[in-house]
Amino acid sequence: MSLCPVGKQEVLAISKLAHQMNEDIRDKEVRLIGEDGEQLGLMSAAEALVIAYDNDLDLVKISPGAKPPVCKVMDYGKFKFEQSKKEKEQKRNQHVVEIKEIRMSPVIDTNDFNVKLRNGHKFLKEGDRLKVTVRFRGRQMAHTEIGRAVLERFAEACDEIAVLDKNPKLEGRHMSMFLSPRAQKPEKAEKPPKASTPPKAEKPAENVEPPAAPAPVEPAAETVTPAEA
Repeated sequence: MSLCPVGKQEVLAISKLAHQMNEDIRDKEVRLIGEDGEQLGLMSAAEALVIAYDNDLDLVKISPGAKPPVCKVMDYGKFKFEQSKKEKEQKRNQHVVEIKEIRMSPVIDTNDFNVKLRNGHKFLKEGDRLKVTVRFRGRQMAHTEIGRAVLERFAEACDEIAVLDKNPKLEGRHMSMFLSPRAQKPEKAEKPPKASTPPKAEKPAENVEPPAAPAPVEPAAETVTPAEA
């Protein structure tokens, strides 16, 4: 890295990078893009470099194969920092698939088998491939079908979360198979229950006159008949 004076300014000339930039760009004509993405048109590389330096930025050739080449005014140091940050973030979020191995005996007892099975489920649920191996000792080589049955039993117990990539195969004194985790189907989101609509309150009738009170009933006049003398 060296300091290259241009007029009264001093700028950093960075060479041998992935992008050609600043004084290394010597094309007769380039298409220039501003820092904010605006099109600044066609001009010589020297004119584009002056624009970059006037803004204390770098001139970077981003499309060398275009005709004419496309250059952009940018802060190249900031650009490289952001690119590096994105790459680290992608690596952090990327799951590296590993191959885990479980080893068993053809005469494994039930408890040990269940322990191995739980470990296998754990590896598969974490997204790793699983190699399951049965090792034969001495006279066990005469009954390899027993080891095959153990592997098939193991694969059947993992059927809900794994697929069989490679059937059991005998190599020397070892018989192995490979399992891969099944692609999990996205769970359907449950629809929220509909809210019950409260019954609408009846509006009081407007401008309704109360019923008229019944007219008072006059008592019937009593007729008094005088008694005969």
